[in-house]
Amino acid sequence: MLEEYNIDELNPRPNHYAKELKKQITIKLAPFVIDYFKEEASETGIPYQTLMNLYLVDCVKKKKKLNITWKSH
Repeated sequence: MLEEYNIDELNPRPNHYAKELKKQITIKLAPFVIDYFKEEASETGIPYQTLMNLYLVDCVKKKKKLNITWKSH
């Protein structure tokens, strides 16, 4: 093993998984939503944040749209 490597001489390969990496964000959710996914996590053994991501990925793939109607007073 060399003591030093010249980075310019290395032949880096593109990371095909880079586009699949997750991005950390901050989001405000209702406590009952978090509780729901935590309960699902305890039943499935899948971390709750992973379950949330899987659900949202499913929504994106199926191009689900929200059907929201506001009640007028």
